[in-house]
Amino acid sequence: MRNFNKNMLKLFILIFLVNLLVPTVAVAQSLEETYMTPLGEEGLTADTTHLEDELHKWNKNMDVWFMLMLVAFLMLFIKKFEWGVCLAVLLVTAGSFITFMAIKQFVFGEFVWTQDWTIMAVFCAITVVIAIGVFLGTIKMWQYFLAGILFAPAWIAADWWMFSYLEGVVDPGGSMLVHMVAAYWGWGVILTLREKRAFDVPVFTTTHSVSFVWLASMLLWVLWPSFVTALLPADQVSWAMFTAYMAGLGSIISTYVFCMIWQKKVDPLVFTYAMLAGLVAIGSPLVSVDPWTALGIGLAAGALSATCFIKLHPWLCAKLGVLDVMAVHNLHGIPGIFGAVCGAIFAGAMINFVSLVGILVISLVAGGITGVILRVTRGEMEIGSMMSDQADFVGWKAEPVATEDGKVVVQQV
Repeated sequence: MRNFNKNMLKLFILIFLVNLLVPTVAVAQSLEETYMTPLGEEGLTADTTHLEDELHKWNKNMDVWFMLMLVAFLMLFIKKFEWGVCLAVLLVTAGSFITFMAIKQFVFGEFVWTQDWTIMAVFCAITVVIAIGVFLGTIKMWQYFLAGILFAPAWIAADWWMFSYLEGVVDPGGSMLVHMVAAYWGWGVILTLREKRAFDVPVFTTTHSVSFVWLASMLLWVLWPSFVTALLPADQVSWAMFTAYMAGLGSIISTYVFCMIWQKKVDPLVFTYAMLAGLVAIGSPLVSVDPWTALGIGLAAGALSATCFIKLHPWLCAKLGVLDVMAVHNLHGIPGIFGAVCGAIFAGAMINFVSLVGILVISLVAGGITGVILRVTRGEMEIGSMMSDQADFVGWKAEPVATEDGKVVVQQV
């Protein structure tokens, strides 16, 4: 087995180095200029009618909504907290989407009822849906709606920082605006919420509950190009699809390799999450690299994410005394930072480093304020109500599950 692991590591390093040597085909220009396609053509949609353009965006809009709901299934591995996850996702979505649209229309005076603005609103919603995975099951159900309301202005501030205050930030696929904001806003919440009892909540999984995660992860993988290209000019969409899928294939490979290196077997939860890391990381350099370089980025992102899940996560949570329930930091935080750096390197956008620091500060501070509000408004919450459907649903009952030692027990609540 030791020789097998060494050979796997050597093979991975060889593939990774070969892909790093492949030059990029195109360099993205700053936001004050039009993005260029890999063929050197301006990214315009003058060859399409308004109706065609709207139908194109309508399909992307629906795909992103579908992905948002799939994130709920990505979090359904806790057997006694399946209904609660679904309801939490719906509540936080409603709160964030409505608040985003209200701020844009009534505060900034925008005409928001367009495909572009509704896509931005659902981006805001999917970001906070990811973010609640950090503190999932440690607040009361009604507070997810509150969390969505509080998140929307923070996301608008992050968007303003990146694309209005700064110039030349490259992040067409959301490595920073979606993934970093989700991870570090969520961490800001848990650092002030300070719910240490989350470490003591018994968590049971079953083959069936983990199968939900497999299904959601694989469907998210397929739909990801719709997400990262939703607002791109039509003539960049195909290229971005190529780079996204190649990055995703890279993280599938490296996640498997590093699961085998670190644990000798594949942890299904680690694999189903970290296999998406390449898609997270490619968000910034999406249209700035060729598909082979994207494969290299995906290989590195998957290796980094799997390693963080297995090695960094337990240490970091123990040191800081807070539990990232879904380990969001390892899929969205670290690969998001890696993607921002890749955008800076491959697109020549050094301003990405300034953007990255600002996103960390905005997200942590806004999340910290939200955590204080959630802590004050939550009141008493019994540990038996954490990560459990018992407190919120009619007809819920405990079901027997198998523990790691093969015994069958009734879920603790």
